[in-house]
Amino acid sequence: MTPPLAPDPHRSERGQSLITSVAAIAVFLGFLMFAVHICVNLYADTTVTANAYDAARRVARAEVADGGRGAAAARAEADLRENLGRYSSRIEEIEWTLGDDVIALHIVVENPSFLIFSDADLGVGEIDKTVRVRVEKVR
Repeated sequence: MTPPLAPDPHRSERGQSLITSVAAIAVFLGFLMFAVHICVNLYADTTVTANAYDAARRVARAEVADGGRGAAAARAEADLRENLGRYSSRIEEIEWTLGDDVIALHIVVENPSFLIFSDADLGVGEIDKTVRVRVEKVR
């Protein structure tokens, strides 16, 4: 049986635990910020889509005699901005298409980024949605 090897006195392992810990914390924080970025983006996308659909549905249900669909679109857009709260300041574009059979609302909203040291938006830098609602007519 061979005796265990004695540690080499010229080779020191001091400080390696600190370097490993700092690297592990940096990787953990990177993944955490990525997860926060994705969660906030999914929440914002869902909120904007739901409010845009509600606004378009409201315009599609509006009676033409009540001031026309243009007035209904203006009221729905004001309600959309109010429902989004402070997030409405990030709206870059709202465009209505008021047809006889279909009401379309195109909305573009800039999303915040929570990624550290990254210029890449990972495809989630902005929300670009088009919502179409059919106009119901009584026959």
